[in-house]
Amino acid sequence: MGVFYTRGKLSGVDSKNSRVLRFLVDTGAFFTVVPREILATLKVRPVGDETVQFADGRKARWKLGEARLQIDGRSVTTLVLFGSKGTLPLLGAYSLEGLGLTVDPRRRRLTRTRLVMVASSAPPRGWRGRR
Repeated sequence: MGVFYTRGKLSGVDSKNSRVLRFLVDTGAFFTVVPREILATLKVRPVGDETVQFADGRKARWKLGEARLQIDGRSVTTLVLFGSKGTLPLLGAYSLEGLGLTVDPRRRRLTRTRLVMVASSAPPRGWRGRR
């Protein structure tokens, strides 16, 4: 796919503080990762722990929190991992999906994805249901 970056604005869910960050786009990562010192300044609080596995096979338990992320005019509340001090901010697949964005690997950029409804609240045409 190639490596590329995007800018996004991150804030705490209940905080007016925000920060523009340069994220490495990584569709191979599930969660977005932000250095813990940045999350602390944005008043993002841990809501749990998650086991993460690194490319070399090592595993660790990292704190997981909720933050507000805005990219390309779209905004979503998303889960973020509290990375180690100095960790490169990383934009993962969970946040990309929530934002309705996908990766254009040829042009190395994010594009809006077509949002598909996979279920309907209405019964299928001709369905009679239980009697």
